[in-house]
Amino acid sequence: MKIEMKHGAGGEEMQNFIKNEIASFFENDGFEVGLAELDDAGVADNVVVTTDSYTVKPIFFPGGNIGKLAVSGTVNDIYAIGGKAKVMTSSFIIEDGFDMEDFRKIVRSMAEMLKFSGTKIITGDTKVVEHGSADGIFINTAGFGERHPMLDENFEVVESYRDINKRWLVDSNIEDGDIIISTGYIGDHGVAILAARYEIETEVKSDCLPLNRIMDAALKEGGVIAAKDPTRGGVANLINEWREKSKIGFLIEEEKIPVRDEVKSVCEILGIDYMELGNEGKYILAVVPEKAEDVLEAIRKLPEGKNAEIIGRATSKYEYAVLATEAGGKRIIEQPSRDAVPRIC
Repeated sequence: MKIEMKHGAGGEEMQNFIKNEIASFFENDGFEVGLAELDDAGVADNVVVTTDSYTVKPIFFPGGNIGKLAVSGTVNDIYAIGGKAKVMTSSFIIEDGFDMEDFRKIVRSMAEMLKFSGTKIITGDTKVVEHGSADGIFINTAGFGERHPMLDENFEVVESYRDINKRWLVDSNIEDGDIIISTGYIGDHGVAILAARYEIETEVKSDCLPLNRIMDAALKEGGVIAAKDPTRGGVANLINEWREKSKIGFLIEEEKIPVRDEVKSVCEILGIDYMELGNEGKYILAVVPEKAEDVLEAIRKLPEGKNAEIIGRATSKYEYAVLATEAGGKRIIEQPSRDAVPRIC
């Protein structure tokens, strides 16, 4: 057996690979949120830790580049679990002959996103490798954060409506009746990468952006149960991860999902389900029903959250994630075996 692209492309194949061939070899005791949970970050002694490697192809794409993406993705993983990003590491693997001005553009984008998110680079590493061995540049990051100052107040609001036995916004928190919110249009990043890679004419730009202000607003309002950014495998993969970990079904309403007509058109041409496209500047939130409208309104006050919508709910009526289609029928939202568009991050 050989390792293939599918083993790192999001979806069921990658989840099984991580569980069986990586996580099973490492001890996982003593962590509040550890490797076995397969959440977007881990927690030890109230320190939130995440890591990621960015191999996006192409390096520059409509709306961003690998540097903007690296900072945004790392910050978002820390906030998604209920942390507040403080510092990051940054390691560059650069191909011999890489254009210096392109490198400067990437680093400047990183600096802009660090300032936007209130995060700083604390240490890093740089390697230059032979031409042809790194597709120009790869970036590895690690992010470190503390418990978000509004997370406890958020959970106090939750507990005024129901019990919760977890201290973080983990995937297993969701219960019957919780409301699902998308913080904006889905599929933008995946289509932007496709457009750049295959020279498709479209006005769609990547949504990559740190989501610290979105999470600040949501937690301040209170009632958030879980949060996750629908990156590789998109919303379809995210909902199925929540279903597996929370042991609850979902009903998602297709007509409520915010998605651009251009994204739909590109997906129809290429035979891709926009629900499986990766995003890099959106959260899917689970919120107690009594606070869903308030959280939605708080998010919509931000420029990056103005297109947020309630898209469905968790329900014990179904064992699976179910999509209520615009045509009036219902179908199961299958977990993708892999990402529809590889190397989007």
